[in-house]
Amino acid sequence: MTFTQWFLFFLAVQVIHFLGTWKLYVKAGRKAWEAAVPVYNAIVLMQIINRPKWWVILLFIPIVNLIMFPVVWVETLRSFGKNSTVDTILGVVTLGFYVYYVNYFENVTYVQNRSIKPKTEAGETVSSILFAVVVATIIHTFFIQPFTIPTSSLEKTLLVGDFLFVSKVNYGARVPQTAIAFPMVHDTIPLAKVKSYSKFPQIPEMRFPGFEKPEHNDIMVFNWPRDTVYQFFDYTSGRRADKPLDKKSNYVKRTVGLPGDNLEVKDGIVYINNKVLDLGDRAQIQYSYTVTTDGTPLDPNFIYKDLGVTEGVQTMPDNKYYFFALTQQNAERLQQLSYVKDVTRNISKGAEPHHTIKDFLAIFPHTKDWNLDNLGPIHIPAKGEVVQLTTETLPFYKGIITDYEHNTLEVKDGIILINNEPTTTYTIQQDYYYMMGDNRHRSEDSRYWGFVPTDHIVGKPVFIWMSMDPNVPMGKLFDKIRWDRLFTTVHGTGKPHSFFIYFVIILVGWTVYSFVKKRKAKKYKY
Repeated sequence: MTFTQWFLFFLAVQVIHFLGTWKLYVKAGRKAWEAAVPVYNAIVLMQIINRPKWWVILLFIPIVNLIMFPVVWVETLRSFGKNSTVDTILGVVTLGFYVYYVNYFENVTYVQNRSIKPKTEAGETVSSILFAVVVATIIHTFFIQPFTIPTSSLEKTLLVGDFLFVSKVNYGARVPQTAIAFPMVHDTIPLAKVKSYSKFPQIPEMRFPGFEKPEHNDIMVFNWPRDTVYQFFDYTSGRRADKPLDKKSNYVKRTVGLPGDNLEVKDGIVYINNKVLDLGDRAQIQYSYTVTTDGTPLDPNFIYKDLGVTEGVQTMPDNKYYFFALTQQNAERLQQLSYVKDVTRNISKGAEPHHTIKDFLAIFPHTKDWNLDNLGPIHIPAKGEVVQLTTETLPFYKGIITDYEHNTLEVKDGIILINNEPTTTYTIQQDYYYMMGDNRHRSEDSRYWGFVPTDHIVGKPVFIWMSMDPNVPMGKLFDKIRWDRLFTTVHGTGKPHSFFIYFVIILVGWTVYSFVKKRKAKKYKY
């Protein structure tokens, strides 16, 4: 829906509200016209139902308002003596239209200065739960979102089983575009395994200002532009699981290319504007390696415990071993073993075909003889740039023009038509980024599907609050928890430092303080 459509919808809601409540406003000692003035009518209603005026703000926060509307309907009914369980159920299941019936057909009396304290323990519990859900939804949507690392694409930097807190405020929190959705879940309701949202209506894209922009090497969470795959993206047929932007799958990768950059990858090394990208001292880039021994088998304890290999090792003929992911440091440690003859980093050469689609190139833009270790140059588009369009350059910008900036695109007899108008140029409408995983040979990233638009950015991971080794059974919980990773920062320089002990000290201190405070209060009471 466009802003104009939303404005008309808002006015329609105001009319519906006025027609269904104006008599109740009068019975509460207010004027009938006060039920018709947008926003002001909500402020007055909060006074009528004896609730704080700031509740009005909650009525305009997407997702949160889905919780607040039923609460307001029920509170309105109770303010006019409709307190029964049947009244509550009717107020909710009729989507508030039971208030219409009360407004026109029942002779109710306004209960002034009504007590808002729940009369039963069950009511107190429900009220507490609703309040907790509202607060958690606001925090989850606009401030911090928990996120789990499910794959090894950033292995060694972030581990499978890391639980992150992702800040929404660093880059600016997005206003949810999906207006009707289950709170605090992504695209599926847990356990029920059903869709958690409605595609209609959609709110136009809006984002609050952030206090920083993405920089080189930032680890970023974003909605995957190509959306959820069936078995990797079927580039030829266009078959994919289309979902609203904010319900696309969440991905986490490292930012290697910024808007306006020219990027190349040569033998696995990233170059930005003809200079090697400085990855800092925390990034632990991994590649696949082939290791040759003199016939002596590699010691599994050394591989999995000392080196911390998680991606596995494949035994090959001629005393060779294929390591799916090794850091350069670990490769050098292998090379120092007396029975290891050679350690070679695997470097792809020539065009990389798609692994399931015949005669189709896997590497974006799928028209070049490129591979995951050698590609480019690629120019990363920036907002406001005017790019030249030819049949040669169009594959770089096709997804931008159609999927991300919502234009029609056709090529007829060699002529490019955008929105049915012939053109040889296109003006980029938003910034784009190029993302890669640190596990360079085991990461589905921009090398395969292209640029990440600004409006797909979710947030910036700030720290790891929990880390659990998926290879250790739950029965050995103490060993399963990676204690050295608890409460460590994601970004920064130097070896990550755990702040867990400080958290424990604060928690113990707060617990003791609360206990002493309660004891004193109890003492003075008697």
